[in-house]
Amino acid sequence: MTADDDAAFRQTGWPGLRARLFHLYFVLRRPMTLGVRGLIYDSASNSVFLIRHTYVPGWQLPGGGVEVGETMADALERELIEECNIALTAPPILKSMHFNRRSSRRDHVGFYLIEHFSQTAPKLPDHEIAEAGFFQLDRLPEGTTPATLRRIAEVFWGEPASPYW
Repeated sequence: MTADDDAAFRQTGWPGLRARLFHLYFVLRRPMTLGVRGLIYDSASNSVFLIRHTYVPGWQLPGGGVEVGETMADALERELIEECNIALTAPPILKSMHFNRRSSRRDHVGFYLIEHFSQTAPKLPDHEIAEAGFFQLDRLPEGTTPATLRRIAEVFWGEPASPYW
């Protein structure tokens, strides 16, 4: 994977400006931003749950920002319900922390593995999530983001964890 692989997922034009303004709002509100992402793994089907947002390109792991007064685990649990209709049935496993330098010089992401969960209903499209679902590891959708592919390789194929998202 090269830097050019990430080029297709860089925001330009109005979507890029909107993403930068959104991030600027959070930088002003909280000088250091912290997010969480979860790799939801269904061992019975050898599949992972991915989402495609309405406002950024590519298939990626569900997650989002940690709010003031919220733990990383609480934020992950909230995001999984909002973005996936997935409830945790056991604590997630914190696998690694990553500096998200593509987002800003102040952003970090906690990466979790989730193997014990239940899905209350299929996730239908809404204003934030365009598509969502389980994909077998050998049949990931075209347009899966490089960061998502790196995290999958770290968990399932023994790649060393990168310090960068």
